[in-house]
Amino acid sequence: MNTTTKTPIVLIHGLWMTPKSWNTWADRFRAAGHQVIVPGWPGIDDRSVEDIRTNPAALKGIGLKQIADNYERIIRELPEKPIIMGHSFGGVITQMLADRGLGVAYVGVAPGQTAGVTALPISTLWTGTPILANPFGRNGAKPLSKRHFHFTFGNDLPREESDKLWDEFAVNSYNRVFFEGVLSVLNEKGGVTHVDYARTDRAPLLIITGEIDHVVPPAIGEAIVKKYRSTGSPAIVDYKTYAGRTHRLVSQDGWEEIADYALEWATSHAVVEAGK
Repeated sequence: MNTTTKTPIVLIHGLWMTPKSWNTWADRFRAAGHQVIVPGWPGIDDRSVEDIRTNPAALKGIGLKQIADNYERIIRELPEKPIIMGHSFGGVITQMLADRGLGVAYVGVAPGQTAGVTALPISTLWTGTPILANPFGRNGAKPLSKRHFHFTFGNDLPREESDKLWDEFAVNSYNRVFFEGVLSVLNEKGGVTHVDYARTDRAPLLIITGEIDHVVPPAIGEAIVKKYRSTGSPAIVDYKTYAGRTHRLVSQDGWEEIADYALEWATSHAVVEAGK
């Protein structure tokens, strides 16, 4: 299949994960003929899970703007604007990149909220307690316990199965990212994750959530969509939620259905610029 005729796709992973978390969707999109770029956050890059756990120092002190700026640099080096998809905090970064006009379509997969989206369910707060409980650790890189991983990512699984996924995927946190995300919720104008919800020339955005997600439950996805739509902007913002799905939307059994929907939506809504 000729990949040059299809829009490239940039996939952005979330907190506690590496690009490896996108292997499912990335392989499927490549099989469909797309070039797929899956960069790691600064400090993660292309390192292994084991190496990051052993040597997490490179993750310390890095914030959301630095991560978003790194993705912008990568995207601007591409020959054409890509479809951009992000999971969890990667969905926050996706919205920040959308505000910079860097893609032809955007998909937030269980995305965290950007500045001014105040919905914060109890389960979401609980997912952040290992980090937020220690404000002096703002610039640290705290490990994610297997117990907390089970609550956060593996709540559809027996603990034993969840622990196996922890072994394969989980890495330390970027504590600063979590603090910045939470502090931005009540600081719409000055928060690190500020975006212009009323922007009229933003390419289409799709928000996807899972019914039993403890990190980004549907209430957050609905609040994000409402925030964009309430401005009266004509820019498209769509929403889709999946029954029985956790925060692990990109790899939970049945992920193919979600990946295919996201790709079909993005390719059918992609904004093609004049002369491209």
